[in-house]
Amino acid sequence: MFLTRFQNEPICDYAIEANAKRAEAAVARLERGLGAYCPAVIGGRKVETEKTIVSTCPALPDRIVGRAASCARVHVDEAIAEAGKAFASWARTDPEARAETLVRLAALLRRDRFDLLALLSYEIGKDWYEADAEIAEAIDFCEYYARLAIRQFQYQPLTRLSTEDNCYSYIPLGVGAVISPWNFPLAILCGMTTAAVVGGNAVLVKPSSDTPVLASRLVDLAHEAGIPPGVINLLPGSGGEIGDSLVTHPEIRFVAFTGSADVGLRIQELVAKPDPRRKWMTRYVSEMGGKNAIVVDETADLEAASSAIVRSAFGFQGQKCSACARLVVDRRVKDALVERVLEKTKKLPAGNPWEGPCVFTGPVANRAAHASILEAIERGKKEARLLVGGRALDRPGFYVAPTVFDGAASRSFLGQEEIFGPVLAVIEVGSFEEALSVANDTRYGLTGAVFSASIDRLDLAKREFHCGNLYLNRGCTGAMVGVHPFGGFNLSGTDSKAGGPDYLLNFSQGKTTSERITTTRLPGVGV
Repeated sequence: MFLTRFQNEPICDYAIEANAKRAEAAVARLERGLGAYCPAVIGGRKVETEKTIVSTCPALPDRIVGRAASCARVHVDEAIAEAGKAFASWARTDPEARAETLVRLAALLRRDRFDLLALLSYEIGKDWYEADAEIAEAIDFCEYYARLAIRQFQYQPLTRLSTEDNCYSYIPLGVGAVISPWNFPLAILCGMTTAAVVGGNAVLVKPSSDTPVLASRLVDLAHEAGIPPGVINLLPGSGGEIGDSLVTHPEIRFVAFTGSADVGLRIQELVAKPDPRRKWMTRYVSEMGGKNAIVVDETADLEAASSAIVRSAFGFQGQKCSACARLVVDRRVKDALVERVLEKTKKLPAGNPWEGPCVFTGPVANRAAHASILEAIERGKKEARLLVGGRALDRPGFYVAPTVFDGAASRSFLGQEEIFGPVLAVIEVGSFEEALSVANDTRYGLTGAVFSASIDRLDLAKREFHCGNLYLNRGCTGAMVGVHPFGGFNLSGTDSKAGGPDYLLNFSQGKTTSERITTTRLPGVGV
């Protein structure tokens, strides 16, 4: 199979009438088919369950997007058995053939792009541009990992000896669990799953209960692309019902997780416990939360900085682990910068996300998130000055106004706790060195950004700003596959660097084979 050099999938321009009309037609198709049932998928079979998960639209909570199976522990056991059978042959499939299935999946994602956009808007509240960017990222994961697999899963060069033939290769781990989040229900699920399966592994996928319809659509496309039955098994269900049994099962070889630090740390604790039924240490790959800061000094371009801050803080309602939650700004330019941020924030248009490309502010994910964010805002009012927002929007659905607080302290609730919503805390500092100290004053270390005209300060930030993804004179969101390998330090996860050149190694193990050249082979003796 010949593949051209990897290039990122371009984002659709919805100012072009043809694109807008195709999106509108997809929304109309989706609305005619709302409420369909999405079964579990075990060994390629569609499995219905007595219990169901009801997926509702966060913009219009009375509207049901779909119903999904809700699996129990018995389904976990059954799926692991089926995945083990599939692994036996899939692991021995030529890496190039495995990679080809990812290229076909990318083509199917392009084919269904507008239908997926409509579903992202309805099921989790993404505006058209956020939804399209996520679809492009899912395509990029498929194309990038396909090319990476062809290189990495061949024999790797070693130093030669005159008396030995030595080779080094990466082999798959086995059957693993993929636990994906609701905020990037297509891209992150696609990235973790394709990385595991292109390396020859089989997986059990547990999607978020907020987005089971999107997960079902992706798994159907993966099978259409030629990934064999049993290699990807879909197990919708509550974490309380199947989460522990999924990650602690003695046949689970690895766990890939994206979500909150609290849940991620609990999974780490569970998989680290010795089990006499298990003869390996369970590999754990995690990407968790962030309390990300954008630093602005007195030399910065304030117009560029303010635009990047608003996009980074309030894009998809701040529901990104990479979102800007803290604005750390030199006091000499604070007032001027905050004025620009407020001016832009007040102009952000709210609406139902599927209504067109002009909508920016949509709903937060669900009722619990809505209540949690509003509670955090009330707490924030007791320790900083509210400048804008600070309330629910007066419309159906789970809407929260983009919110800015001024005068937050670094060690305060607003300065430390991940709110995961459209809330920005402004922290004033007196020097660039103090700004870096404040930026690092968090248990997380995912993304960060610095706006400065000083090359020396940018160089200092490269050395001293402790985060996995640092951006200079640009926003702190919008990582692109192959361009900005993504993953963080500290309690932001295992720094797994999704979309990077070493990500597939998380799902494989290295094997060295050495054979003395003088070895005599007996005639007629086979394996």
